[in-house]
Amino acid sequence: MRDQIPENRDRRNTATTVRCALFTVHCPAKPLASRGMTLIEALVWISIFITAMFALTSSVLYFYRTSDYAIDEAAATASAQQGINRVVRIIREASYASNGAYPVLSIAPDDFVFYADVDTDTQIEKVHLYISGTTLFEGIVDPTGDPPSYTDPETTSSIAEYVHNDDHSVILFTYFDEEGQEVTDFSRIADVRFVTISLVVDVNPLRSPSFLTLRSSAAMRNLIGK
Repeated sequence: MRDQIPENRDRRNTATTVRCALFTVHCPAKPLASRGMTLIEALVWISIFITAMFALTSSVLYFYRTSDYAIDEAAATASAQQGINRVVRIIREASYASNGAYPVLSIAPDDFVFYADVDTDTQIEKVHLYISGTTLFEGIVDPTGDPPSYTDPETTSSIAEYVHNDDHSVILFTYFDEEGQEVTDFSRIADVRFVTISLVVDVNPLRSPSFLTLRSSAAMRNLIGK
């Protein structure tokens, strides 16, 4: 009986050692927070950062490009509005020429030639309004000699740019008689009393926003009732 007691003690000691060994093997690992970042995790974070920066940079660049285009479009529209206002003002001043010629010389969809006082002096100038390319031009000829004649070359200046009437099949000038009927026979220059002006403006036809059409009209005051 006594001989069995040490043997039982040895067995208990052995079991305790095994349990400690097993406990040591199955102890939980250290928390992830205490470990350093792995290479894969670093690459993932770098990719996310680069993607975010690229998206932010693209947004900023898009904003600036859009803003620049909007500013250019607004400037072109304002310039065209000033130009069309000038056209209206000149047409209203259509008058008999300094040599007595009839106020209207020729009419066409995108070309109008007439006499008017454009600078409030004592002379009546010959005015030529027309589109060439994407620009609306004004040509002026001052009378010379006695009796006055209009033989000098035109002095040409730009009234409006970025004009795209041709691209959208929009007529620049439409003519009407005193009854309000449209004059489509361009040989009937003596019937013209009213003129409407339509100007299509677009800085870049390939980009949005779409084109803008400016419209106005003018009565040839010196011919009303005649």
